[in-house]
Amino acid sequence: MEQPAVKVPVKRITAIDLGTNSFHAIIVDIFSDGSFYIIDRLKEMVLLSEKGFDNELSPQAMKRGLEALKRIKTLSDHQNSSRILANATSAIREAENGGEFIQKVIDEIGIKIHAIPGRVEAELIGLAVRHGIEMPDDPSLIMDLGGGSVEFLLGDNDVFYHTSSKKLGVARMMASFVDTDPITEEEIQTLKSHYKANLLDVAQAFAMNRASLLIGSSGTMQNIALMIAARNKKSPALSINELEFSADEFFEFYDDVIKMDSKERSALNGLDEKRINIIVPGLILVHYVLKTFGLERVIISSQALREGIILRFIKKEMSDLQLKNGNYSPRLRSVMELVNKYDWHEAHSSHVAKLSLLLFDAFRDQLQLSDDDRELLHYAALMHDIGYFISHKKHHKHSLYIIRNAALMGFKEYEIEMMANIARYHRRSTPKMRHAFYKGLSEELRARVKKLSGILRVADGLDRSHYQNVRSLNVVKNDSRVEIIITTEADPQLEVWGAMRKRSLLEDVLGADIEVIVQKSLLQAWRV
Repeated sequence: MEQPAVKVPVKRITAIDLGTNSFHAIIVDIFSDGSFYIIDRLKEMVLLSEKGFDNELSPQAMKRGLEALKRIKTLSDHQNSSRILANATSAIREAENGGEFIQKVIDEIGIKIHAIPGRVEAELIGLAVRHGIEMPDDPSLIMDLGGGSVEFLLGDNDVFYHTSSKKLGVARMMASFVDTDPITEEEIQTLKSHYKANLLDVAQAFAMNRASLLIGSSGTMQNIALMIAARNKKSPALSINELEFSADEFFEFYDDVIKMDSKERSALNGLDEKRINIIVPGLILVHYVLKTFGLERVIISSQALREGIILRFIKKEMSDLQLKNGNYSPRLRSVMELVNKYDWHEAHSSHVAKLSLLLFDAFRDQLQLSDDDRELLHYAALMHDIGYFISHKKHHKHSLYIIRNAALMGFKEYEIEMMANIARYHRRSTPKMRHAFYKGLSEELRARVKKLSGILRVADGLDRSHYQNVRSLNVVKNDSRVEIIITTEADPQLEVWGAMRKRSLLEDVLGADIEVIVQKSLLQAWRV
């Protein structure tokens, strides 16, 4: 049978964020529907202002920057990227010899760097966070904590009420205000006073659009989240995106860590060795913001300026693209970007997803399932066959691998694990404790996976021909028996056989026998 053609990217480009502490590069494939998929990435720690912000990049810093960009350019060339978009932020933007560095990069490497103003940096970060985070309906405060500057945005999915860029980055604050190790109480108070004086406009905007959630992006915020996760023994194995901690968890962590010297901090799990010192003013800023604004929790966005560069490129420079998925939520958009990247069986997978949701709605109350379960089943069904991209043999296991390692945006780690396991069990073996990834789930998550994969198995069986033969579906239940009544376009035998063959797990979780009934018309039915 002929399968849908692989969706071919229309362009492959590289985006580079030249930050104060590090250079981040991503190489992405862009598709005709306006989605993109990251195929490679590289992060280089450069510490452009390790000796302070004295309006000049040191020869050593410039050398580190050039060497990092040479490696990025080599990777970009090897991946056959057609274009490099490079944006420089505060350290290069403010340095008197920043122009000299930019010219050296052009002459020696062939990359043209654009030094963007803080306002544009904030706007691009906002685009990226909205793309990667499932933002609540109420306003959220976004804080991108960089080395030279900190970008603040206050908004929701529709509008940003405030955007600003402040010269409060961790490397700048360390050089300007911290001389002792460990930091003294006097230095802490001086820093807090400085933050207060510089965040008056943010406080004013916040008073008009109050939020309870802080969304943090960039390396310092990620390091803080990783340290708190390690402290609580729940470090992420898949993606830091949407890693969450409460304000109370942060305050407990802060009280212990702020007293440490650099040697003690170096032993903290989750802390990059090159951030051992500059993390201190970052901790104080997060403490100040959480306390001052009364924020209750923090989630992390793994997307930041570099993804914003890509999104702006798609929006402004590829206006011929038909952005069919522009209204998707970050979660669904991320799933669609993934399946479009692989040779997914679009018609089959979409139909299985539709049948899965019909079955879910029929069994929802009986299985004590939630809206969250329905959403995760939907996505798992869309992705269940992407393992075919690797091999037909054991493609269910390949699907699990791809989903777990795809850095899906907008999902908590346990949700990624659930979707991967649900997809893995759409065929062959049912969930077993000898399966490592299933065993690694909590008891509650294992129970949810069994229920949802049971539904997916039957739905997949109902499209065994891959011709979307089942046109409608209805479920009739009694105490010990369930009838799944289907109407088909053509001969139904293959679909009935497929569903009956895969029914055992769903029967187990329902505690009832299942039979598939083919309805010839609205008035007549017969058993197959």
